[in-house]
Amino acid sequence: MIAYESLKSQGAAEVLCDLRSDTVTKPCAGMRQAMAGAEVGDDVYDEDPTVNLLQSRLAEMTGKEAALFLTSGTQSNLTALLAHCGRGEAVIVGAPYHVFVDEAHGASVLGGIALQPVPVTSGGDILPETVRDWVMPDDCHCPVSRLLSLENTVGGQAIPLDRIAAGVEVARDHDLSAHLDGARFFNAITALGCSATDLAGPFDTVSLCLSKGLGTPAGSVLVGPRDVIARAYRARKMLGGAMRQSGVLAAAALYSLDHVLPRLAEDHARAEALAGVLRELGLGEVHQATNMVFLTPAPDIRDALYAHVRGQGILIGEGRQSRMVLHRDVDDTALAAAVSAFETFG
Repeated sequence: MIAYESLKSQGAAEVLCDLRSDTVTKPCAGMRQAMAGAEVGDDVYDEDPTVNLLQSRLAEMTGKEAALFLTSGTQSNLTALLAHCGRGEAVIVGAPYHVFVDEAHGASVLGGIALQPVPVTSGGDILPETVRDWVMPDDCHCPVSRLLSLENTVGGQAIPLDRIAAGVEVARDHDLSAHLDGARFFNAITALGCSATDLAGPFDTVSLCLSKGLGTPAGSVLVGPRDVIARAYRARKMLGGAMRQSGVLAAAALYSLDHVLPRLAEDHARAEALAGVLRELGLGEVHQATNMVFLTPAPDIRDALYAHVRGQGILIGEGRQSRMVLHRDVDDTALAAAVSAFETFG
């Protein structure tokens, strides 16, 4: 679980590099131009041509029948769970996954859906035998298991396709549907060297966040079968997520698919470089995967290290463990500033 309070700016006078999250990106000039020139209509009437283009493009990219543009990843996941499950039915989900930990249990509060958290491996996946063990028996004392909800990436780790497929196969054997929280789906396919269809293929529905790796201002797209997306469409309306001329946001996503997706490997390379420096400096335990670097400083230097780095204009997550996320707005100059801040500590 990320302590989001620790990600709020602590008042650095001049920010040279913001590593708190890949959600802090701002639209570049090209993206702003695309947004300003977007052709729009009323999306509640299905008349926004830019939204329709984004939905059809992502449905085709992932090999799904239909897609739905939503305000956020949390709303996208929630509408998916509401579309798959009825009241009193259950979702098997990893205990550290965003759906269980960071979405205020909306599926339970608003949909009467039972969330069943289960252990994950060190690699972030749920073992097939764990899925099998947590499918509820046909017993009136138990909720009806209806859905397996997975995530990729998990803590920056891209879960290989074969491990994903193994868990989903067990779910299918027990007549469960499968959903993927793809908050960083595009980082995952970049790291795995696979296509969007390869990763999305085993799942009925996939939530694709646009405001993280792709760096757009807002929005997510849910892809899946036409009948499930139709139910999600109704759920979106109930949740207040139906927007009007939202093509201005969809245009940012279309721009990112063309201009940001092809360069995600650069973020991964910079994360690897930063992790290497931190290891050499011996400031604590370091772990890196895709565009994320995790540093666990020794307790006796932690507060002083965070204060020093902040004073140098570098924003990072501050807690027992610091998560640093590389993204489109961190170029080589910004990365050099971050490296310098760590190197001059002590």
